[in-house]
Amino acid sequence: MSAIRAYLKGLVEEAKKPASSTLLLAELVPRPQPRRRFEEAPLKALAESIRTHGVLEPLLVRPLGEGRYEIVAGERRYRAAQIAGLSEVPVVVLEGLDEKAAQAIALMENLQREDLNPYEETVAVLDLLALELSKSREEVISLLHRMWNEARGKSTRNVAGSPEAQRVEEVFRLLGRMDWSSFVRHRLPLLNLPPDLQEALLEGSIPYTAALELKKVKEEEERRKLLEEARAGLSLRELKAKVRALLRQGASPPPWHKEVLARLSRLDLEALPPERKAEVEEKLRELLALLER
Repeated sequence: MSAIRAYLKGLVEEAKKPASSTLLLAELVPRPQPRRRFEEAPLKALAESIRTHGVLEPLLVRPLGEGRYEIVAGERRYRAAQIAGLSEVPVVVLEGLDEKAAQAIALMENLQREDLNPYEETVAVLDLLALELSKSREEVISLLHRMWNEARGKSTRNVAGSPEAQRVEEVFRLLGRMDWSSFVRHRLPLLNLPPDLQEALLEGSIPYTAALELKKVKEEEERRKLLEEARAGLSLRELKAKVRALLRQGASPPPWHKEVLARLSRLDLEALPPERKAEVEEKLRELLALLER
């Protein structure tokens, strides 16, 4: 995470007149964060640590006016301090921090969380890319798909090597988790999961690999049963076997005439015994005559 910390340090240093002090919890306002989850157990553990040692790392805040300050980084410490019964916390006030830099710092700090689950991580990475490229999340997803298709030879749009593609690669190098192609292949599909699988990922009860496997099961009741088994500790290998068996069971056999056509396409007349070859040729001539009527 050293690259991320260096990036954050650079953003903070760019802000004018950073000043260290303490502020009352009542003066602090968390940033709006969609889909943010704060697990109870880790938060209580952090609160216990704060009771013993205090808040060791100051919160980063910026002034909103009228004596209020927005928390740019450190919302977990803020919430844990509330639980611990503190009335004030150490802060670094960033007087000249603009909205884009505040968003970048908040996203980068979020990506450093040890308990960040794959779905939250995927959304956070997309939001960081959107911020860096001045695009919407949907436009970033489209760009990543274009890069993926070009890399696989499915299109020739000359996206690779463009300033946008280079910036995407730089962001993934900075994060140090995976490259952009692995992100497209393994993480973007998480955005299309059914709600029950999204919820399971958000609560951390199944790994993302299990969620992608369960996505193949379209029947909700069958998927619910397998989801419960996955939550109970079913291995990925066992889950894949059960999903394959379920899909084979539910698969409809192809229409008989398509099976006939498929077998005819593989037929090698010359390899048949003479009597059987003559019989098959006769039937094929009858079929051809019938079709030409």
